[in-house]
Parts: sequence; structure tokens; C-alpha cells
Amino acid sequence: MRILAIDVGTGTQDILLFDSTQPIENALQLIMPSPTQIAAGRIRRATEARRAVYLTGVIAGGGPCHWALEDHLRAGLAAFATPDAARTFDDDLENVERLGVRVVSDDEAIPSGAERVELRDLDLDAVRQAFDAFDVDTSFDGLALGCLDHGAAPPGYSDRLFRFDHLRRVVEGQNDLLGFAFVPDELPDYLTRARTLVACAGSEAPIVFLDTGPAAALGALQDPLVGGEEEQLVLNLGNMHALAFHLRGTRILSLYEHHTGEVTREQIEDFTERLISGKLPHEDVFGSKGHGVFYAANGNTGGAPFVAVTGPQRGKLRDSSLKPYFASPHGDMMVAGCFGLVWAFAEKYPERREEITAALGVAKTDVAARL
Repeated sequence: MRILAIDVGTGTQDILLFDSTQPIENALQLIMPSPTQIAAGRIRRATEARRAVYLTGVIAGGGPCHWALEDHLRAGLAAFATPDAARTFDDDLENVERLGVRVVSDDEAIPSGAERVELRDLDLDAVRQAFDAFDVDTSFDGLALGCLDHGAAPPGYSDRLFRFDHLRRVVEGQNDLLGFAFVPDELPDYLTRARTLVACAGSEAPIVFLDTGPAAALGALQDPLVGGEEEQLVLNLGNMHALAFHLRGTRILSLYEHHTGEVTREQIEDFTERLISGKLPHEDVFGSKGHGVFYAANGNTGGAPFVAVTGPQRGKLRDSSLKPYFASPHGDMMVAGCFGLVWAFAEKYPERREEITAALGVAKTDVAARL
């Protein structure tokens, strides 16, 4: 079975073509700039040329493209956006207009010379063109897609807290990293970015969506040294978000989420040690510009879990007092999230589970982790 896994991050989009009939080390992969980085570059080029920008497309990841847009507006240049594209920056279009962006309909006249920038998290045509250049078959039996979605928070409600409410709700409903996996019909309405990402994929093959944080943790568990331990603390240091899971296999004991750029190594060490001991209050993380802390019922064991770190910013913990192990599932850290996405696909399509998990080497781990 051939599954295209795409993990859409802030700095990169990590792409893996998994084939259950081949050694997983032979899986083809691409590490490319993320869609938001690509959009940010196009906006900045328009700023340098002193041209207006016209943003089209759909809801996508913000961060770099949002910062580029703010710089563009501060330079005194015009920006226009269709409603769907504008929601990339804020679900409330009035807030987008307060930034200085003019929200326009698809058929409204735009000044000639404006630079058109299309926003979207998934460009399957571009992926296919890249594979085509190397004569790779681009027919897929399944798609496994991941991104981080804050969700569409109600007016006046914290985006950070709304995102964390989602994490907590999933763990309370099904205490398992694989509980974060959804087929399209299961996606909550409020996960607007995730729903848009899935819609961009079309309907040519079965699809699974999984949040990037749980995807990275599921990938790290495929490192034999991590998955072989009874209890783990897996910390994913992404380019934007830092998410720590205290685990027994795929079962979640506790977690915290913060922003990687907002925390020092010393803070990460402190938060992690206190999470393990059950003494990290939600307010300490949320109050320092993070998302929050959650302890599952009967979650804290008071034990000493095996600490593993993954993610492109894992260097923050080099020589750390946590003495973390740098996880390298199947020999490749940068596609750890993709390996997690493939595992999630197996979970949601049980008729293909044995074939996929056997190729990943998690068939026995999967059973043991749930006992």
C-alpha cells in the first residue's frame, strides 16, 4: 500500500511516500519550505517592489505569512484579501480589516499591478511535479495529512486556550495519541484549518488527518529505544510549538503545550520536570504565553520516564539537564511526524492495519501500549 504523508509545519512541509511492500528506509521523502514560508516570501518580494498584495485561496497556516503581511502594511502598502484567505490571519474578518487589510469579494476590482498570493496548506500538483521529475508513480492508495490547528475560537475567547481545550477534549474522550486521528467526516467543525487542508486533497484516495504534535510523538515511539520503554516523556520542539507528552506507550498521562520561541531551555527543563512530578500548574504555562497543562485522570505515576526529544528545534535541549535522547525513528528525525501520520492511517482503516503496522514495526507495540 502506498500512502502519501504530508506534515505541514511552520518552517517546512515534510513529505513521505510510504510503500508497505518496501523497506521503510527506502521510503521517498522531501523536506521543503512550508506553504506559509512560501507565501511570506512572495509577500516580502511585493513589499520590496512597492506593490500591493492580493491574497486569495483558503484558510492556511499563519505565522511567517502573517508577519510578512504586517511588515507590508507597516511599509504603507495596500493589501487585499478574499474572505477565505483573510481567515488565515483571524477568524473574525473585522479584526483582519483592523490590521489594514481590505476584505474583498472574488469579483471585486483590484488595483492593476497588485501581486496575487494564493494561500493554501496543500499543493498536490506541486508534490506530483516533484515526483514526476524523478519518474516516480504518483498514484496513491491513501493520504495522511497533518497540521496544527488552533481552531476557530468564539469572539473574545483566547485562541491559545481554545486550542488547548481541543487537546484536553480529545484526551478525555479517548486517552490515546491515536485518538487525535480523524477521517474527514469526523473532523470537528471548529477545526477550520484542518478541514480546509483535507478539502484541498480532494477525494481521489482515503484520507486521515492528525495533529502535528501527536504525529511527532507517534513517530518518536517508532524509535526502538523510545517505544521499548514502559514510560516515556516525548517532547516535540517544532519551529512554532513545543508539545510534551508524558506517556505509557500511546496512553497519555499528562501534557503541556507552549510556543518554542517563547521559552528558554531552562524553562523547558523546569516545565518538563514539574509535569513529570505532577506539580506543573496550568497557569504557569498559560500565563507565560503558552497553551496550558492537562493531567489525565489517574495519569501521574510519579515515575522517571525515558525522556526523548524530536522536532527541528531539538537542539535547544542539547546538553540539557533532562539528558534527553534524540529520537530518530527509522533513522530519520525530520519525518517523524510523517511516520506518525502513517500509523494514524492504519488506525482509521483497520482493514489495512496489519499490513501498515507490520511495515512500520509497531504491530506488537500498538497492542501492548493499550493494555
